[in-house]
Amino acid sequence: MADTALTAPPRSPLAQAAGRLAAATRASGGAVRLAELPFLAQVNVRLDAKGPAADAVALTLGLQLPLEPDTVVRAGELTALWLGPDEWLLVGPPGTQHDLEGRIREAAGEEPVSVTDVSAQRTTLLVAGPRARDLLAHGCALDLHPRVFGPGRCAQTALGRTQVVLVARDEARAGFWVLVRSSFAGYLTDWLLDAATEYV
Repeated sequence: MADTALTAPPRSPLAQAAGRLAAATRASGGAVRLAELPFLAQVNVRLDAKGPAADAVALTLGLQLPLEPDTVVRAGELTALWLGPDEWLLVGPPGTQHDLEGRIREAAGEEPVSVTDVSAQRTTLLVAGPRARDLLAHGCALDLHPRVFGPGRCAQTALGRTQVVLVARDEARAGFWVLVRSSFAGYLTDWLLDAATEYV
């Protein structure tokens, strides 16, 4: 029987847009920086925030799951995003999703927990630079002023009519992550590139 395993390397949904993103970054003179961060591990976790599984998972990950709505906690290369009272998204380096899944399940033991690898569902766009907030504000209804949506904040919102998870990175110059479904990534990239022409 023939081996039907996939042998081709993974391909990012925005592989063909890398040159255009880099060109827009150069054309803006550093006002905005646009890039894809492909293949980040993304694991959705649901559990009782007040139950023993939450403490066990936090201990094994070395990271406390955020309990305040729309906040982010980061430890090393792992970032936890609050999505709901009992739901988080863990984002880590490419290729670490299976390890994260296994560690969470083992830590939770017999406690009820849902752990789902959603890494292939989304890709991540980086939007940074001094005009990053202005660029995002063109298509986002959130108040993105640093006093309201500063480092360590996240939100499920619409950007350019596309549902995204928007993350204000925890360093002022680190900019924003825009987590977007792979099927909408091309459209959103075109929207960002069009909006970025204002800074050329």
